[in-house]
Amino acid sequence: MKDSAANHKDSLALRSYLAFSHIATPLYHAGLKLRLKRGKEHPDRYREKLGYATHPKPDSEIIWLHGVGLGEVLALRSLIRSLHQYKPEQQFLVTSSTRASAEVFNKHCPDNTVHQFLPVDAKAPVMRFLNHWQPVLSVWAEQDLWPAMVYHTSCRHIPLALVNARMNQSSYQSRARAASLYRDLYHRFAWVSAQDHDTALHLRQLGADASVGGSLKASAVQLADNKATREQFEQQLGNRPVWLLASSHVQDEALAIQTHRQLLEHTPDALLIIAPRLIDRKPEIINAVRDKGLSINTRSDKQHADDAQVYLADTFGEMGLWYRVSHCALIGGSNSDIQGHNPWEAAALHCAIAHGPNTDNFGDDYQSLHKNNAAVQINNPEDLTALLIDRPLQTQLADNALRLAENNNRNVDAIALQLLKIVSHQREC
Repeated sequence: MKDSAANHKDSLALRSYLAFSHIATPLYHAGLKLRLKRGKEHPDRYREKLGYATHPKPDSEIIWLHGVGLGEVLALRSLIRSLHQYKPEQQFLVTSSTRASAEVFNKHCPDNTVHQFLPVDAKAPVMRFLNHWQPVLSVWAEQDLWPAMVYHTSCRHIPLALVNARMNQSSYQSRARAASLYRDLYHRFAWVSAQDHDTALHLRQLGADASVGGSLKASAVQLADNKATREQFEQQLGNRPVWLLASSHVQDEALAIQTHRQLLEHTPDALLIIAPRLIDRKPEIINAVRDKGLSINTRSDKQHADDAQVYLADTFGEMGLWYRVSHCALIGGSNSDIQGHNPWEAAALHCAIAHGPNTDNFGDDYQSLHKNNAAVQINNPEDLTALLIDRPLQTQLADNALRLAENNNRNVDAIALQLLKIVSHQREC
């Protein structure tokens, strides 16, 4: 197994980056203060981004896992679950960069796990972070790499692993322009696991020793369930048929609203729940719904769903509720150049999956779902209306998707065992 701190000459690109990031440290401080004033940083936790921990270090060893945003850190929960299964006493630290990711992750935080913000990528904050937490393994997810953190972690002979890696052609071309920097960074990783063969090829072209391990998101842990809240909401709904637009953008909403108008001609009591990707788009969505002659109530205003045709789920951390009360979900981002969001949270909660034609972000995932008759591509309101009327087809899709998600757990177990093997190898060296 490769030593992540193997001796080699640092590239000029890396040395230049480290020098610049050190000089720019005061700018990072000023930037954080400005973001704090604008409400983009957590008022009680922004100093974590300067390397000051707000949690004590546990007495036992820590495996540290990082994902930049909400989707990445939620996907890490399945890996933590598997690692915990093999080593129940293991403690975990999860870092991310966005405020929303921290707020939602803390609502779905696994046992033995704490969350902190990743510090800015300069020597002093990075050293404070590493001095406090002293992880035995550093696990990075998807694409996000910060050179100073990777460099100083490897210099301490803390093994690094990259899991759930995803890199499309556009991302590869962007990184290829700094090929010497990325080659230096990937050289420091003991193990690199890609979601698919194309990603593995791109990573190898950038100097990584990459293998294909599959997607963590394909085995998404079931989102949290607040039974009392769900039962209260179900009581409001009665026997109304419910469908969901999950993680929506403008194009998805236009399609869903037009579909719902058609569906109401067949099923007058049907309810559409819209869960937008960005909840601050509330006024825009309300206007779009009302412009089409439909009534709408909102979750953030504590309005009920029983007297509206559309319900706006404009709150954080309740996607588990919306999937559980819906029979079918149209996964957002798939009707525009966003290129689709994660379908596996719906699969794990036995919700039939529909999507638009643009799914490059999860191309292999949707290919697997279609191969197993577990998802349907829709191209217009008529396609989607037909699916929403066909309850037996929805049940079949949901059954197949759930079965596939459960089978995908084996990939995560294999990744977990490999990571524990790296830790064991490091102890022996």
